Amino acid sequence: MSNSNTPIKYDQNNPYYNGSVQRLYSVVDNPELLVSETSLGGSVFDVGTIFTIKGSDTTRAGFRHLVYQSLQDANEWSDLEEYLINNWGAGYFKNREIVKETLEELKTTGLKTHHRGMVNRADGKLYSNSFPPELSNLTLIKKYTIHKPDSVNFMTSHYYDYEKYYGNDKFVIPLEYIVRFGVTSGSSILRKYSKLSVSSKKAYLQDLDLKQDLIPWQTFDAPIIDLTTKYEPEDRNISRQEALLVSGIGGGMYSKSLVKAILASFIVHRIFNRMGLFLWDLKWEIAKDGDDLVFVDTLDTDSVRATLICEVDGGNYIVNFNKQAMRDYYIIVHDDWYAAVNGAKQQAKETGESFTQLLKQGQEQGTYPATPEVDPAFMSIQEDKYDIIKKFIVEKGSGDDYQQEVAEISRREVEYFLKSKNSDLYKKLNSVD
Repeated sequence: MSNSNTPIKYDQNNPYYNGSVQRLYSVVDNPELLVSETSLGGSVFDVGTIFTIKGSDTTRAGFRHLVYQSLQDANEWSDLEEYLINNWGAGYFKNREIVKETLEELKTTGLKTHHRGMVNRADGKLYSNSFPPELSNLTLIKKYTIHKPDSVNFMTSHYYDYEKYYGNDKFVIPLEYIVRFGVTSGSSILRKYSKLSVSSKKAYLQDLDLKQDLIPWQTFDAPIIDLTTKYEPEDRNISRQEALLVSGIGGGMYSKSLVKAILASFIVHRIFNRMGLFLWDLKWEIAKDGDDLVFVDTLDTDSVRATLICEVDGGNYIVNFNKQAMRDYYIIVHDDWYAAVNGAKQQAKETGESFTQLLKQGQEQGTYPATPEVDPAFMSIQEDKYDIIKKFIVEKGSGDDYQQEVAEISRREVEYFLKSKNSDLYKKLNSVD
């Protein structure tokens, strides 16, 4: 689909879906399309919208538009092999024939996605392969069906039935594909790994195709992929074998989906590299459409972990240019509320109830503390981050162009956390040698 002067009309008064980070609207006279409106709201720990950051809506939608344009453009894939060799060595493709074959295919076709373009808020015109005069928080996407697994109870245990996916089509695969270029201090795989026995750790590393121990802020020799469930009450980390059974798409297509998720992540890695930032991990959602795998959902700066290292008072600290900074804020500054969230999640595992409902009930009864307001000083830092990312998108600069401004924003955040009551926890989570 190319740029169009015909205004996109959608039902603004009746959202098709009203979520914590985006709203979806049906397109008039085209039931296969939706308009996505990225919201100012932010969500962490799966508790819904609990904060808003000025400028985050258009910046996140703009980054999404940039990424999906790049994924669809065969020219973006033409020199990706050179980027891989320069950063991961000529041996990256050794014993990875399916990766090489898939990359050759993408050099011709590009990657299929649900993204159709950015909708100019002023006049409704569609910009498929360029940007409107002003960044918009509206994008046009193709709609895919979402099925949710049925809950099955047996005595005190709870299971999920994925039978409905088999033999179906045009649905979002019920998995989150998480591609990791390294391991962060707050990574879910690190938390799981630390709780395992010695023998279980070995098996877990083997399932992730890793030969090295998991150490915070260490990069991998090659990116890995792990998977979680998507439509259960809480995302659940699962093995690749279980993920194949959950997916409902068969072994061949499942293997191809893993490879395409990894290759798509290299494209995003290169975009951040051009900004002067390092990409640690990101997640994908993929739909089955006949024999095609179509990349879907709201990939933006909040659904990835991109960072840089900032030196303050002789110490080196990781600064997150993504939603992880807000997670750190609640963990470090409002640790009592964070403990309550985890308490509600544990209770939900035992009862099968929604943990958000349990959290809300606990807050109403005074058992759990109320959701805290964000300190304006910290919020100002986050707003400036989105502003610099917007400059990257609109001005098409490089990290060097804004190095001083990025460094200043980073320094302010580090100093904020070092002055907090839990500064030792901050150092534990984000300091590096």
